[in-house]
Amino acid sequence: MATLSYLTQIQFDHGALKHLGRGMQRLNMQRPLIVSGPTLSKGPILQALREQLPTEVPFVLFSDVPANPTEAAVLQALDVYRNAGCDSVICIGGGSPMDLGKAVALLARQPGPLAQYAATEGGKNKIRDVAPLIAIPTTAGTGSEASVASVIICEDGRKLTFVSDLLLPRLAICDPQLTLGLPAGLTAATGMDAVTHCIEAVLSPVINPPAEAVGLDGLERAIGEGYLLRAVHDGQDEAARWHMMMASTEGALAFIKGLGAVHAMSHAVGRIPELNLHHGTLNAVILPAILRFNHAHVGNKYQRLKQAMGLSATADLADFISDLNQRLGLPANLRQMGVCEAHLEGLAKHAMADLNSMTNPRKVNLDDYQRLFIAVLG
Repeated sequence: MATLSYLTQIQFDHGALKHLGRGMQRLNMQRPLIVSGPTLSKGPILQALREQLPTEVPFVLFSDVPANPTEAAVLQALDVYRNAGCDSVICIGGGSPMDLGKAVALLARQPGPLAQYAATEGGKNKIRDVAPLIAIPTTAGTGSEASVASVIICEDGRKLTFVSDLLLPRLAICDPQLTLGLPAGLTAATGMDAVTHCIEAVLSPVINPPAEAVGLDGLERAIGEGYLLRAVHDGQDEAARWHMMMASTEGALAFIKGLGAVHAMSHAVGRIPELNLHHGTLNAVILPAILRFNHAHVGNKYQRLKQAMGLSATADLADFISDLNQRLGLPANLRQMGVCEAHLEGLAKHAMADLNSMTNPRKVNLDDYQRLFIAVLG
């Protein structure tokens, strides 16, 4: 059993869910709000969590979490939190419940509106108090359990990023057992989310060699050692699930140094309500175009990426990712995800305003984003 204290404490191994009660006791959590997705709330994973709660702790659940969390859903969960007299939050699921739970923990201690705390609004220094938070991932992709960020679609339609050390869960419980049997399509999409996190973190111009090394290790596990493909092909492969959850967590530990234009574009498309597209799938589809765009602006980092991924020095990184997406059964372009020309209006503007655009290794202007969105539309 590994106990990691890089940024926060992470209990990591098959069976790590057994640490929940002890962690709650350490954080003095007596009446937590449990945040999960609607599908998870009806299955055995939530029952397993319930069995780990101390007998005196009530079961207060909010499960109406959208695939792309909205401010409206945050406020609904906050009402449940307050009406039940909760004092803390436990998030269990993918990135959506964790992002929403972080926002609830923030507004439980500080007044709204939520948008004032967004990083691009100068809100980082306004976040001074957050309710105790435990995060338990059930997918291997987002890494939100080890991240200082939360992403929410606010009432004005913007998809905003909230960043603070206080939004980092006080305890992360990473139990790969909870990902066994995850469908192949979701395994692929979330896995490519983790891969994108690792790649964009390495390429970020922010200087943080330890974080960069963590990102490279995540890529070595997911791609170089083949655990992503193994997990997709056999959902019960325990070793593959362990290494993919580690790669996912490492992606978040790495992107403390920032992400890039892939996420800026993904957030712009992900805010379109009628599409409600999966974030990891968007990252996978957009990644090759940004790798081509950044190619001449990253020094020797592509060689380091290729080495970690087990590729030859002459391999084309963008072409490799495109081929990998195909092997994983993921879409080849945005059009295959339901995006059309009518959806392109305003996307470049939203990407420009996204926090992650600031740490792309090559400066991206409005015209660049417009051309990139056309390219990935297909």
